[in-house]
Amino acid sequence: MTFDEYQDQALTTVNPLLDLSQQMIDGAMGLCGEAGETIELIKKHLGQGHQLSLSSVAEELGDTLWYMAEIANSLGIRLDKIAQKNLQKISRRYPDGFDVARSISRE
Repeated sequence: MTFDEYQDQALTTVNPLLDLSQQMIDGAMGLCGEAGETIELIKKHLGQGHQLSLSSVAEELGDTLWYMAEIANSLGIRLDKIAQKNLQKISRRYPDGFDVARSISRE
C-alpha cells in the first residue's frame, strides 16, 4: 500500500460535516493527542517500569498517520509527496547516513 492509497482509504472516515478548515484543526488536534498517547506509553515504559506493548505503540502511530492524512487532505497535499520530500531533505542533510557532527553543525 502506498501512502496515497492509505490517504484515500483513511479519508473515507473523515467527518463529512467538517469543511477543510475544520478538518485541518481536527487533524492538528488529533495528531497532538495521539503523539501524547504514544509518548505516554514510552514514558511509562522507561520511567515507571511498565511493559512496552508494541501493538499499543503501533496502534497510536497508526492513529497519528490517520490524522496526518486528514491534515494533508485539508491542505491539498498528498502523503506520497510529503514522504518523498522528507526523504529528499534527510538525504541532503545526511548524504552518507546520520552523522552526529552534521547534526550539531546544522543548528
